[in-house]
Amino acid sequence: MKVDVITLDNKVQGQVELPKEIFGITPRKDILFRVVNWQLAKRRAGTHSTKVISEVSGTTKKPFSQKGTGRARQGSLRSPQMRGGATIFGPVVREHGFSLLKKVRALGLKMALSSKLEDKKLVVIDTEKCATPKTKDLKTKIDVLGWKKPLFIGGEVLDGNFVLALKNIINTDALPSQGANVYDILKHDTLVLTKDAVEKLTKRLSK
Repeated sequence: MKVDVITLDNKVQGQVELPKEIFGITPRKDILFRVVNWQLAKRRAGTHSTKVISEVSGTTKKPFSQKGTGRARQGSLRSPQMRGGATIFGPVVREHGFSLLKKVRALGLKMALSSKLEDKKLVVIDTEKCATPKTKDLKTKIDVLGWKKPLFIGGEVLDGNFVLALKNIINTDALPSQGANVYDILKHDTLVLTKDAVEKLTKRLSK
């Protein structure tokens, strides 16, 4: 499949071939859901925690006599029913991430790329390089091109001026090719790939 390659000034600079086995497969919601769920689970810190009875500070002495007070018997001020006591079956520090087959992760990325091309929201540009790091100039170009919430994916290293100019534009982001992932692609409306990104992704997903 061939698509036009344009510049940030909206000028056509030839065409590029997008492999059908990467950009032309039928997306499946279940695969995309599994990969996104895997990504978000890995992001969770898992640092939430409550104190069990052995961690609560306090005496082990009975708060009052077993009998004769007319109250329910109590054995410790650290018990969960007491104010400031322990929490039973509360959250503990743990890792929320889980494993996912490498071929499923790769398939999910292919489907995310294919879904953008199918929706006609995938654009290929020659390069993301900017002469100056001015946000106003870059935003004007994006507005003229009509891109909404764009995600730019470049080569191994992104242009410094481009990254600085993009920082202050809301709902936009830029990633190197090795950082391309399903969650960010689906989160943004328009996917903008450089020619270098197409080459790197094709090499990465053809293994």
